[in-house]
Amino acid sequence: MSRFLISCGGTGGHLSPGIALAEGLRARGHSTQLLISQKKVDARLSEKYPDLEFARMPGTGFAWHPVQLLRCVASQAKAFRFCRRLIRQTQASVVVGFGGFTSAPLVLAARAAGVPSALHESNRVPGRAIRTLGRFARRVYLPPGITIPGIRNEVTRPLGLPVRREIVRHAPAAARAALGLDPQQRLLVVLGGSQGASALNDWARAHQQALAAEGIQLYVVTGLGKDREGVVELKSRAGETVRSVFTPFSDRMAEVMSAADLVLSRAGAGTLAELIRCETPAVLVPYPQAADDHQRANAAYFQEQGGGVVVDQSRLDQLHAAVMAAILDDARLREFRVNLQRLDQADALATMIADLEAMAAQISGARASGPHVPKPGGRPVLL
Repeated sequence: MSRFLISCGGTGGHLSPGIALAEGLRARGHSTQLLISQKKVDARLSEKYPDLEFARMPGTGFAWHPVQLLRCVASQAKAFRFCRRLIRQTQASVVVGFGGFTSAPLVLAARAAGVPSALHESNRVPGRAIRTLGRFARRVYLPPGITIPGIRNEVTRPLGLPVRREIVRHAPAAARAALGLDPQQRLLVVLGGSQGASALNDWARAHQQALAAEGIQLYVVTGLGKDREGVVELKSRAGETVRSVFTPFSDRMAEVMSAADLVLSRAGAGTLAELIRCETPAVLVPYPQAADDHQRANAAYFQEQGGGVVVDQSRLDQLHAAVMAAILDDARLREFRVNLQRLDQADALATMIADLEAMAAQISGARASGPHVPKPGGRPVLL
């Protein structure tokens, strides 16, 4: 049995694949602990997994504002000390980081302790944490076709995003019924990612009557603290009752995505991976302030592969037409789903687990054959 520490907090896009990896490693008999942030989204999602072990670590994200930058540096120093203690206590075999501000202190603490690290980047524009920490890692998993200058080719592996085992496609009618919706009416689901998206929430509020007139139900996951929740019942042109549901959070994303004929969403890598697994077409509106504009690159790839269409946030006046053109065209929706099935052929989770097990076994064998000897600079190496 090997021991793995997994840093994956800060957003649902980091936490969800961390949970998927922990579930897979535990199923193989390994010990895991997930390091998450102090954010509400981490607490809400982790509550669903009582069998997994979580540790809430200190630390805040990077910012250029002088006061926030000082706060970030101080909190990251505290997180580094936290991670060093945890590595000693757990005798970790390998640490794994999924990017974001929770990864840096763990990877640096692991380097100081001589413990190998692996990093996973899910976005098609690698984030600051992965670009910076990649040269310290034994392995860096990147989306197919993506490279990072300065990181050796032998370190990188092409890999998709691990998806939680519960994310599977359900029968659409049954999924709608489980959500309290009409199984026979079309459904548009609106997602803003784990942080929510005010622009998409506002669009949904403004267009719910027009959607209902066409017999299209609406299910909006607004994000914690983003919008009020509730159910609105409207009438279609045919006189049928059509529901619009607004909820701040959902831990039933497989049902939500499976219920949808179409999803209107931001373009975080975690959301796209789950859309692919659930074979759900999407209209994507990339978040324009995303770091390095990575959501635009994610969305462009999704569209190129035939999973849906992209509308820029500067053109929200065209969004209603794009949504209606897709959701009312059954042949087009079927074509999108066929393309999504093709995209879901590789098993990223199984590939990642096999690679990490090989890494842990190699380290275990090296430790058994020789002592740790410090190299110049203080970092232990194995002989």
